[in-house]
Amino acid sequence: MEVGNHTSVTEVILLGLTEDPTLCVIFFVVFLGIYVITLIGNISIITLIRSCSHLHTPMYFFLSHLAFVDIGFSTSITPIMIIGLLKHRFALPVAGCEAQLCSGVTFGTAECFLLAAMAYDRYMAICLPLLYSTHMSSRVCVLLVGVSYLGGCVNAWTFASCLLTLSFCGLNQVDHFFCDFSPLLKLSCSDVSTVEIIPSISSGSIIVVTVSVITLSYICILSTILKMRSTEGRRKAFSTCTSHLTAVTLYYGTITFIYVMPKSSYSTEQNKVLSLFYTVLIPMLNPLIYSLRNREVKKSLRKQVSEYILRIYS
Repeated sequence: MEVGNHTSVTEVILLGLTEDPTLCVIFFVVFLGIYVITLIGNISIITLIRSCSHLHTPMYFFLSHLAFVDIGFSTSITPIMIIGLLKHRFALPVAGCEAQLCSGVTFGTAECFLLAAMAYDRYMAICLPLLYSTHMSSRVCVLLVGVSYLGGCVNAWTFASCLLTLSFCGLNQVDHFFCDFSPLLKLSCSDVSTVEIIPSISSGSIIVVTVSVITLSYICILSTILKMRSTEGRRKAFSTCTSHLTAVTLYYGTITFIYVMPKSSYSTEQNKVLSLFYTVLIPMLNPLIYSLRNREVKKSLRKQVSEYILRIYS
């Protein structure tokens, strides 16, 4: 298609989840509540870890950054989606749309690397406990977190550089609730055959590498646990891993469908549902998963709440 035969696109119109006014009101209330819970839950996790000295360990250091990433991920998507429910066909400048995509990719990719780092941390703690303090020093933890954020930025740059090579013209409506990569390609009047593949390869490679780290870590962990003679030791080892495994399964299950599976294998509506799950629901669920299934977090939380109540009534 020739660019000159079409009107250049300066803004993108997000059609959102639905055009039904009643459903828009219901969704607004539901997703506003989810976003508030997401902020409260993740901020509480960060505050709790920072205020409790016995939680200043690598596992909780990674968890605090996971909570920060979930806040960023949700904030890059959910507020615009909520505003879109109040406005019929919410419009964003093309640059703003690209910025939203890059922000989401940065935090989403960082979450992949953080989940892999947390799996490696559990491997070191359970399989090589005598070397744990050396191999999981503060310097190593900071390095792993830095690599997570750097990996997120590099992957976002891949998406951004591909978008910058495209010309957008003609119809400017996106049948989605946020500026995702695949729907944006449909607005382009350039050849997208190569551009469509590069981000999939980049995201797919990150998923393969991080999943491989997680899988190998848990194979070693399972082997070590099965060799333990103490039932209490097995139970404790399993309890420290179940929360992480739950978070990994939920997150990787959805992003694999979105960014790796062929786009023809699922409909636009299925895409929206899967996107809702990993961009809106998972950031809310992660604090609940790690707090409800972690005795140290629950104990610290009860202690902090008790101290707060005592300060109020003293």
